[in-house]
Amino acid sequence: MLKDNFNDLLSFMVVARERSFTRAAAQLGVSQSALSHAMRKLEARLDVRLLTRTTRSVVPTPAGEQLFSRLSPHLQEIEQELTALCSTRDKPAGAIRIVAGEHAMDAVLWPALKAFMLQYPEINVEVTVDNGLTDIVDGRFDAGVRLGEQVAKDMIAVRIAPDMRMAVVGSPDYLARFGVPLVPEQLGEHRCINLRLPTRGAVYDWEFERDGRELRVRVEGQLTLSNLSQRIDAAESGLGLAYVPESSVLDALQYGRLVRVLESWCPTFEGYHLYYPSRRQHTTAFRLLLDALRQ
Repeated sequence: MLKDNFNDLLSFMVVARERSFTRAAAQLGVSQSALSHAMRKLEARLDVRLLTRTTRSVVPTPAGEQLFSRLSPHLQEIEQELTALCSTRDKPAGAIRIVAGEHAMDAVLWPALKAFMLQYPEINVEVTVDNGLTDIVDGRFDAGVRLGEQVAKDMIAVRIAPDMRMAVVGSPDYLARFGVPLVPEQLGEHRCINLRLPTRGAVYDWEFERDGRELRVRVEGQLTLSNLSQRIDAAESGLGLAYVPESSVLDALQYGRLVRVLESWCPTFEGYHLYYPSRRQHTTAFRLLLDALRQ
């Protein structure tokens, strides 16, 4: 029975994690119909309903959740042992999965990865760009990249970038039309380009600090965008003020496409960290990537 069930159990774990036959089938390299048929056969053999199917999603039943939670640690241990075995080869090899926000990917991770992957052609790296606060354990990522203050206390965090400062910017034409805000409270009189956080579902409150006084301002505007480059482009096009990482607009500021305002109010945040579970068993590939990011 174990031999019959093992492949189907692995497939069930992917379906339960992704909560989608479409995404699970893509990861497993099988058709959705074949995957759905395998799940029905598994449920029939176990005589337990594991999944509740709807037209839009698939979710584990209580029995399915129990099976998923019990199997996950064991499958992760098997995967880690196999990965560790591969790392004993003469040439470093293996696969690493990382999740990072858009700015972290562009400013820190991608520049380091290009040189790293040329140096180690047998190490495969998969990066998921997600501005939400993704659970790396639930998503089966090896590591994630976040600002230091966003890393959970039960994770190991390694700094891979200096502190980061934010900037409020607008085009010269916009500021000529609507004026320059002198204090954050005046942002209520301006069109601002909003950011909606995927994890929280709420619009991001702009954060300010001056002389020990912290201030969060909920801004208004006709445009809400999650993509950083689009928010910058919208600001350059005169659609409003944007609140973005300073490093992402240095060229635009230098060449006058954007003008900075409220500079003395913009705070500095603890820079990006690579973080991972404390119980993680490091592979050679992971250690090499960690060293490359530290540099």
